[in-house]
Amino acid sequence: MNLGFFASHGGSNMQALIDATKRGELEARPALLISNNRNSQATVRAQQEGMPFLVMNSVTHPDFEALDQAMLDALREHQVDLIILAGYMKMIGPKVLEAYDNRILNIHPALLPKFGGHGMFGQHVHKAVLEAGETVTGVTIHLVNSEYDEGRIIAQAEVPVMPGDTVESLAARVLKKEHEFFAKTLQDVASGKLEL
Repeated sequence: MNLGFFASHGGSNMQALIDATKRGELEARPALLISNNRNSQATVRAQQEGMPFLVMNSVTHPDFEALDQAMLDALREHQVDLIILAGYMKMIGPKVLEAYDNRILNIHPALLPKFGGHGMFGQHVHKAVLEAGETVTGVTIHLVNSEYDEGRIIAQAEVPVMPGDTVESLAARVLKKEHEFFAKTLQDVASGKLEL
């Protein structure tokens, strides 16, 4: 199973999955990173891992349709089977969505459908969870479609909200769970235990 990653910033989930493949916990091959940000930590990680990466955005491809097609061409060239969104902050174009229907996965730092939708990413999610007085949050792995956070849910894991939690402490606990849970869920896909 060849994995293609889309990342805008840190790419820590991508790194966690690469590390899981190295440990033999995930039967997959990191095949390509596409980033919209040439200064992202994700591109540095890809370089360090010897994984091919491309910077593709509105600067490299001012026309959105051309960008969508170029991304699709790159994914096909690197024989990507499954696309993993690892903190990718842009919409996926219709050509990539259609070609990879039911093969694009995102991880969200809350239990969808709660705390999802446009603008709900990163610290915004954890802040909303704390403000709502939730006692449990978690991570959701879902398929990606043309609407933010509305694709079919594949797997979820709970994370407790502790008394006295700050946005930062909660974010750290959720991220740790993301790193473990994404690899486990993808291995279930690779082994045929979980069907997309």
